[in-house]
Formats: sequence, structure tokens, C-alpha cells
Amino acid sequence: MRENSPPTDEENSAPDAEASSETTTELDRADLATVIDEITQNDLSALTPEEGLEMYKQVRKDELTDSTIRTQDSRLSYFIKWCDEVGITNLNKLTGRDLLRFRTWRSENLRPVSIKANMRTLRLFLEQCVKFDAVARSLPEKVDIPSVDEDDISRDEFISSERAELILEHLDKYEYATTEHVVWLLMTAAGLRLSGIRSIDLDDISPASNGSHLQLVHRPDSDTPLKNKSRSERIVHVSKYVSQVLTDYIDNQRPDVTDQYGREPLVASNEGRIVGTTIRKYAYKWSRPCVVTGECPHEVPDDEIDDCEAMQSGSHAYKCPGSSSPHTVRRGYITHELDIGVPKQVISDRCDVSSEVIDTHYDKRSEEERMELRTDIRESTYTGEDDSGYGQ
Repeated sequence: MRENSPPTDEENSAPDAEASSETTTELDRADLATVIDEITQNDLSALTPEEGLEMYKQVRKDELTDSTIRTQDSRLSYFIKWCDEVGITNLNKLTGRDLLRFRTWRSENLRPVSIKANMRTLRLFLEQCVKFDAVARSLPEKVDIPSVDEDDISRDEFISSERAELILEHLDKYEYATTEHVVWLLMTAAGLRLSGIRSIDLDDISPASNGSHLQLVHRPDSDTPLKNKSRSERIVHVSKYVSQVLTDYIDNQRPDVTDQYGREPLVASNEGRIVGTTIRKYAYKWSRPCVVTGECPHEVPDDEIDDCEAMQSGSHAYKCPGSSSPHTVRRGYITHELDIGVPKQVISDRCDVSSEVIDTHYDKRSEEERMELRTDIRESTYTGEDDSGYGQ
């Protein structure tokens, strides 16, 4: 028996080695990021927030569209402003605690979905700053991006098909084949983005037996990029009615102009191709409830209605709480297509939007409603077929 025998060297050393290994593992897991930061901190080069933002935009300009760059620039400008307010003049000094303070500051008066977008952009910015040797490697991961409940996403903000119909009836009667009428038809009958509307030339329109085909082409070198670049290129069919309005517009209302690149834009002004701000203005202008119905649903007293800037001027129409942006009109179009049973893949191809985005932002139907629609489609497809084999 070895009950009273002294432990061997192996017995003496094994527990200590195991404990040492466990301690080392715990140290590695807990402090590895800190150790790396301390090692790399000495390699950082001083960079002001303003300089960092300019470098970021320069690096990403070939990867992102101009509109996305502008959006990210706008979001990051708040971070630059905050750095100035708290006295951060060197990105090397940023800490995780600073990022939390910025998020708290930025959260005032912003919806959760907007906070999520802002913080995601900040993380992308800091990931580039790592490559600029401006911040520690672990800093981007310290950006706290909140999870957003689907109920917080603005998918409920859209123009209903009934409201869109009223607006189109009004334009058909009082603004037939004007530039504003054409813009609204392209939004409500084809679900085009602002960039898509701007991109169409006269040569991109071709007649079809049941309407017209619109060719959407990504042309960034002549100021008409599409959102997803070449992936957004496609042919979109429009009905006979829309085709006739486009013909009447081209023949009678469209200014005979070319843009600065010698192209003939479909939607034009006297100066050339229409600009994005004008399309937004038309969306806000005709989506004001008072324009179509003559009534204000926002309980503005009669003695104050003449002082309502949103009612008095199309340039201030965006101030009306009932007016809508072009994207809200597009959201209404996609929602309507889903409601009437157009297959998701068809909508995806026609509107250049992924099925995942459709599920998250547009599809509000219950599971029962989806089941009923699938049943209706299958029954109409199999009409006249026998009940054997597939589809029975």
C-alpha cells in the first residue's frame, strides 16, 4: 500500500501544471484583447475625427453609391460633432466607454431603428480606422448595436392602394401627362426608386403589345447610378394606360432637352435631367391629404389653416405630417403587390429588392392569410387538371 508513501515527482507536478494551464487559458480569454491593444497602442498614429471621416469616404467611394456615401456621411457627422463637444481631437484616445456615451447622446429623439443604423455605420467607420492605424483593433467590436424588434421597424409607414388611387385620379384629372403625373405613375405603377426614375432615357422605352418596357441601366459615369449598381439593371413592364401617359407627356409636355452628357432623359426639366430633390418634392406635394380631399385630418383650426406652410407651398409640403416620401410610396406599392397575391420572387425581380427585405419591411400578412393566398393560387393553377399525382 502506498497510503503513507511520499508522492512522486509526477504526482507533485501534475496538479500544479493543470492549474497553471487553466489559469493561463482564463488569462488568455479574459485579457487577450487588452494585451493586444496595449501592444498595438504604441503603433497608432494620431488622426482627428474630421480627417478620419474624409479618409473613410475616400476609401469607400468606389464600393458604395453616392447616395449611400451621403447617408453615411450624414450619420457620421453627428459622431464628429459629438467628438468636438466632448473634446476628443484624436481617435487614438477613443474607448468603449466613449462609444457608450455617444450612443446615449445620439439616442435622444431617435427611434430604435435609426439608432441601430447609426451605430452600425459607426462600427464600419471604426473598422476602417483600424486599417488607418487610428484606433485599437478591439474598438469596433465595442460599438453597441441595439437589436430592434420588428414592431419598431417603419414597415407600417406606407401609402395605401386606396390613397394612391385617389392621388392618381386627381392627377389624371387636373395634371394629366405632366412631369408630376409621370413621376407618380412610375412610383405607383412600377415601384421604382428615385434613382430608377432619374435613370430612364427616351431610348430606354420600347413599345410592347400590352404596354411598354422600361430598361433600367446603371450609368454612374453620367450621373444616373442605380442603388445596387449593375445588379439593379432590369426591364420593367408598364400597362397600356401608363404607356399612353408617357407618350402624351413626351409629345406634349416634356421639354426638348438633353442632359450634360448628351442623353435625353425621360423625366426632364428645362435645365435637363430632373434632380432627386424635385422628385421628393412631388411625392410630398401630392401626398398631402388636403390637396386631394380638400380637408385637413390633423385638426388644424380653420382660423389657422391659412398660416399652414405645408398647405400653402409645395416646397414646404414635407412639413405636413400626412405627406410621404418617395420611399414610402414605393413601400405602399410593394405591400399592395403582396396583398393581391403577386409571388414574392416576381416582386423581388421587378422592384430590385431581396426576399429577406420583403419579409422584414413589407409583408404584414398573418400566417393564415398567407396560407389562404397560397391555396387560392394553387387552386387557380390546377383548374382543369385531374386530382392525381403532384398538386392533388
